[in-house]
Amino acid sequence: MNNVIYLLLRRLRTPLVVLIITYAVSILGFVLIPGVDDQGRPWRMDFFHAFYFVSFMGTTIGFGEIPYPFTEAQRMWATASIYATVVAWLYGIGTSLSIMQEPAFRRLLRETAFRRAVRRLAEPFYLVCGYGDTGSLLVKALVDSGRGAVVIDIDEERIDALELEDLGIDVPGLRADAADPERLMEAGLRHPHCVGVVALTNSDEVNLTIAIASSLQGRGARTIARAETQAGAENIASLGNVEVINPFETFAGRLAQAVHAPGMHLLFDWLTGVPHERLQQPLFPPHGRWILCGYGRFGKAVYRRLRAEGMEVQVVESQPEAAGAPAGTVAGLGTDARTLMQAGVKDAAGIVAGTDSDANNLSIIVTARALNSGLFTVARQNQRTNEPLFRAAEVDLVMQRGSVIAHKIFALITTPLLAEFLDLAATQDNDWANELVSRIGGVIEEEAPATWSLDITPRGAGAVYSALARGETVRVGDLCRNPRLRDERLPCVPLLLVRAGDNRLVPADDTALAPGDRLLFCGRRGAGREMDWIAHGPDVLRYVRTGEEHPSTVLGRLLARRGA
Repeated sequence: MNNVIYLLLRRLRTPLVVLIITYAVSILGFVLIPGVDDQGRPWRMDFFHAFYFVSFMGTTIGFGEIPYPFTEAQRMWATASIYATVVAWLYGIGTSLSIMQEPAFRRLLRETAFRRAVRRLAEPFYLVCGYGDTGSLLVKALVDSGRGAVVIDIDEERIDALELEDLGIDVPGLRADAADPERLMEAGLRHPHCVGVVALTNSDEVNLTIAIASSLQGRGARTIARAETQAGAENIASLGNVEVINPFETFAGRLAQAVHAPGMHLLFDWLTGVPHERLQQPLFPPHGRWILCGYGRFGKAVYRRLRAEGMEVQVVESQPEAAGAPAGTVAGLGTDARTLMQAGVKDAAGIVAGTDSDANNLSIIVTARALNSGLFTVARQNQRTNEPLFRAAEVDLVMQRGSVIAHKIFALITTPLLAEFLDLAATQDNDWANELVSRIGGVIEEEAPATWSLDITPRGAGAVYSALARGETVRVGDLCRNPRLRDERLPCVPLLLVRAGDNRLVPADDTALAPGDRLLFCGRRGAGREMDWIAHGPDVLRYVRTGEEHPSTVLGRLLARRGA
């Protein structure tokens, strides 16, 4: 704010000097020019009356000759003063309006408002660096789940888009280079309520700088960074306390998972969904010969994963030598029928359109489907705005880079135990995943399930912890009862119980809990709040365990005793 006032005073120095001199000369003139009172005697206006008269005359809010009618000389001076003060005000107002339109001053106002908004944050928030497709999806998901966010991006248009976005709560945004540590400080890196830093810029070097700044200057905030290349991912991961996400490797892994374990792929897809996202339908990519169009970063990751699954992969690349494509690669884009026929599209089981052009990828899918209607189609979507086109093309599986990263980061942020569950679940077979998907599908509706964790500690589940300390037995199934009608079950499924040296996937309802246990659940939205009521309410916990109702208020206990 001091910078804003200083800049205003500096730019308005000349108009203010002109205005002050005009008023001073006008006031002095009224003091010096003699008048007459109502008795015809000589009278001079004092400085107070002169200042008062010039003030309301100069602002044109009214007019009156005080305390006596003016002489001709006074009226002549008043006429001159009117024009002088009006011109001085117009000059000052015009200069002020021009300052308000200057980009530098408007940027300063926005930065000042941003710093003030960050200082006032009183709830936990995540510092999101980069507000492209990934950042916008992640921020919306965080806000929808009741979490706060602060955004920093080098593109002013993206910050403008953030301000226009209807997010429901105010999300401060700053147009600045996230690689500048001072800017990160202004954005709240050392704020006591900053719980995490997410680096989502399109530069691995910038993301590395953000991760370093978070590690060295942050307050232990969790750091998650995006990496576009394997070398960049290894460089960022070398910091040791940063979680790195490579969208191409992540999607390639999910595609390979869908090939050998469709049920596991669907389970991962459901559990990493963002709030209010519709449930995805199961996919069954066929085994056989696949065509891969484009051998860049994405194509290389897909090629390695499909080959690891035992698939025969025919690569189509416009510049095979420059891309380091394998032997036997067909030269071309894959957008024309001749190239696809040369690649054997008639006998292929699936095709992956993985170039960096959405138009080419859509053309590849349409052309290939015209030659072989039974193909399983996978396409890379580079621009979020092209989503309607990919939807109209009815692609079986779309790789949208922003969506892949946002989903994974949101899952890591909101439910830390989810990552541990997914790692353990990956060791199970497809039948196990299908059974769990069936259980989850039975308790949720059309939206992706919510996930939440519960720690059996005095702070995380006070009522449960106290009951266990008294020697009472509390089971997993007790937490899954409806706190209003104990014979009914909450729409949720226990996914993981973490205990020292004994992690259990999908614990049974009769599993007894112990102090220090950590539990992961998924289910319909709202079930977590009901379970939290049980975990923290001694009377509610007693009711779901035994069926005994025990009023928690003085009036309720009095009425209960009188009824007994």
